[in-house]
Amino acid sequence: MFQDFKQAGDRPVVIQVKEYMKRLIIKGALQADQKLPSTRELSVLLKVSRNTVIAAYEGLEDDGFTYAIPGKGSYVAMVGHPDAEQGGADSSAAWHLDWKAKMNEYAQSAVELDLMKQGIRAGKGTISFTSIAPDERLFDLGDVRRAFMDRMAIEGQVLLNYGYAKGYKPLIDYLMRYMENKGVDPSGKEMLITSGFTEGFDLVLSALRPLTRRGSALCENPTHHTAIKNLKLHRFEITGIPMERDGINVEQLEAVLQKSNRFDLAYLTPSYHNPTGIVMSPAKRSAVIQLMRHYQIPVIEDGFNEELRYSGAHVSPLIATAGRGNGVIYIGSFSKVLFPGLRVGWVLGDRALIDHLESMKRARTIHTSTIDQSILYQYLINGNFDKYVKKARLEYKRKYELTKACCEAHLPEAQLSGDGGLHLFLTFPSVVDTQRLLEACTDQGVIFTPGDKFFVQEGEGTNTLRLGFSRVTDENIERGIQIISEQVRSVFQAGPLGMGEDEI
Repeated sequence: MFQDFKQAGDRPVVIQVKEYMKRLIIKGALQADQKLPSTRELSVLLKVSRNTVIAAYEGLEDDGFTYAIPGKGSYVAMVGHPDAEQGGADSSAAWHLDWKAKMNEYAQSAVELDLMKQGIRAGKGTISFTSIAPDERLFDLGDVRRAFMDRMAIEGQVLLNYGYAKGYKPLIDYLMRYMENKGVDPSGKEMLITSGFTEGFDLVLSALRPLTRRGSALCENPTHHTAIKNLKLHRFEITGIPMERDGINVEQLEAVLQKSNRFDLAYLTPSYHNPTGIVMSPAKRSAVIQLMRHYQIPVIEDGFNEELRYSGAHVSPLIATAGRGNGVIYIGSFSKVLFPGLRVGWVLGDRALIDHLESMKRARTIHTSTIDQSILYQYLINGNFDKYVKKARLEYKRKYELTKACCEAHLPEAQLSGDGGLHLFLTFPSVVDTQRLLEACTDQGVIFTPGDKFFVQEGEGTNTLRLGFSRVTDENIERGIQIISEQVRSVFQAGPLGMGEDEI
């Protein structure tokens, strides 16, 4: 006994010794009331210091695994685990459930819609255009560390305790001013802090989902896959409205609404739309708000990538266009421009809505991490945000222009869209199947996201793809797009592909 103890270099030795002894007790190798080796003996057996064993024994006693008799030593306590003689250990090991059979429709659908489980894994050396996460090399760790230390020095003990479901009030106040600076009228509106966009979206869908029938939702087509996934998980039937160069096709939107106005909500991403990167024009924003007001359909606005504007004037979000109206629910986060590891987002909407969402969040997760919220708040008030965004915007704009130039040079047959953000969207002639293209490119060490994942109906967008460039080096951007071009010609035809006017 005691010959199989091996030290690991990543944790204190005293903890390793304590956990090792615990395992021996739990497994029954050390029986109740059995005397343990003296601290001197065990230190020799385990090749650790005697002080380490003394501290480990004290920890075992504190945790209820041993007891000490003065002048005699330490003994194994009666630990509450199944007695092998009663068949406890053996019978429990034989108890198996078919968990797949027990999964409900929601759980099964979540797996089916999970792109991370179904997507292609990038091997070592693969040029991957699949990510639209920020480039971690731009993160200003010194400023984040300073924000953490500053906030902990001010109220560290408070931050380590429970927080409030609605959110950390200093951050809420800051973000309310931030939204006012975007032109939003705060009258009658309140804010809920969430753990990123996805939790906020899930809460809103849970609140608006009809219970007696399937819900009905409008959205741009294509749209954010996470939105499609969650709408389907909440059993919404989705009607997609095609996109134009300046945003959603308003005429088709109006035609759909005239045929049926039984829509429970509309989900829209007016700025740097995912996946197309299109920015909806101010005229269309006004037209959309007028239609939604006329048909009394609440709008969920995704404030995706609003800070990553590379050219043109600022365009106010839909919630600002709505003025004092309360029909728009804005969900925002800094995940794509700042640090997605800090899971902080927000929902801004009518006071009555936020009141209900607050109670729903309290019932589900109690509150968003107060540590995360406070670090973000301190980082913002330290004046780091504008500095970081300026740096990030310059770098991403440079990569955006490089990616765009490479696509125009090597893929002239593809129609490009994307006015900002961290990706470009390519539409090829209908003969190009981007799933087949992906298979060919994967063999050559390049992967991307086929565009059909972003369309509402199966079979749509099979000639499209999304190129995320934020985390790809300049050299790999050029090389990767060149490989895609080579495979387009190799797989689909020998010469450059033509694109007729009917396919533009």
